[in-house]
Amino acid sequence: ENIQKAAQLLREGELVAFPTETVYGLGADAFQEKACQKIYTAKGRPSFNPLIVHCLENTQVEELAFLGQDAQKLAAQFWPGPLTLILKKRTPSLLPSIVTAGLETVAVRIPLHPTARALLKAFGRPIAAPSANRSGFLSPTLARHVLEDLHSKVAMILEGPPIEVGLESTILDLSEDVPILLRAGGLEIEKIQEFLGQKIFMNQTVSKIKSPGQLLKHYAPHLPLRFNAEDVDSEEGLLAFGSPLSGSKVTFNLSKTENLEEAAQNLFAFLHLLDERSDITGIAVQSIPEHGLGIAINDRLRRAAEGSKKI
Repeated sequence: ENIQKAAQLLREGELVAFPTETVYGLGADAFQEKACQKIYTAKGRPSFNPLIVHCLENTQVEELAFLGQDAQKLAAQFWPGPLTLILKKRTPSLLPSIVTAGLETVAVRIPLHPTARALLKAFGRPIAAPSANRSGFLSPTLARHVLEDLHSKVAMILEGPPIEVGLESTILDLSEDVPILLRAGGLEIEKIQEFLGQKIFMNQTVSKIKSPGQLLKHYAPHLPLRFNAEDVDSEEGLLAFGSPLSGSKVTFNLSKTENLEEAAQNLFAFLHLLDERSDITGIAVQSIPEHGLGIAINDRLRRAAEGSKKI
């Protein structure tokens, strides 16, 4: 009945936060311009940063965008799941231009999380949803993260089974001649390369922001963060990986067994826990290997460190 209530709120142009397998999303009816404007206002998000449109199935995606050969193959293999595709949008488009930031492309994804799917089914239309947090700050993986960050700006927060991935979706741009990685995320790039049988290059130019997660200051805690730390100060909290460094006031270990999936799952929750403490002056993060999900974890930490530079 909560799902029905949430679907009704979306119809009325309200914002609903809901869990996905990646992080919590801040959802609005993708076809209502005023509702989508509320997302930008609530997040303090720049209007040139497009939204990801969540769909229940391929038929919904095909009403919004052209699914080329690569897109069809990737969709069959990895959807539902933590992969967002940037596709050429159909014209005239059902989507208000605010959703696509005025671009000729649209970012689409079919989520896997049962609560997200139940909401999409009850609502019957695509839902535009970035992460449910203020722009530039830590992503939410628990309902309370959303509540603490957005308070009264959201009409309802749905709860559901735990979030399994814990990192935002991988974003792949298929709107050009070759696939380009715009954001490392919850689906390892190696899996995509292996499946397509080709190397995928990372986007190096950010002239037009085609997808979320490309701004340098992003995913930042309030406390200053150092990553690839080889030592730790007695006033710092430690985010460890594997065997922890000694000397910190408090330690949270992303994965004692150096399991990258476990580390991804814990990343934002542990950063929130450290950031909420009043007895430390900063966060030191041990180095994490640059492969598999480690690429996406390091991407988040690099941007978090950039956003929390000491003043």
